[in-house]
Amino acid sequence: MSTVNFSVPDDVKALFNATFEGQNKSAIIAELMREAVEREQQRRRREQAYARILARRESAPAFTEAQLRAAREEGRP
Repeated sequence: MSTVNFSVPDDVKALFNATFEGQNKSAIIAELMREAVEREQQRRRREQAYARILARRESAPAFTEAQLRAAREEGRP
């Protein structure tokens, strides 16, 4: 297990200590760190997916409005 040192504003520390009084603050901070890591990983995955979509879009065939309209009408019963 590691020890970590962070600078935290005094008002945040006071609120944290008051809110989580009597609880294992190390465990709470560890869980918050896990959640932050997961959020960041999700953000990066979304960003990569967005980049892949844009890259595919560049090579996707372009259709005119008339072609799209004809395809819609052709597919109707």
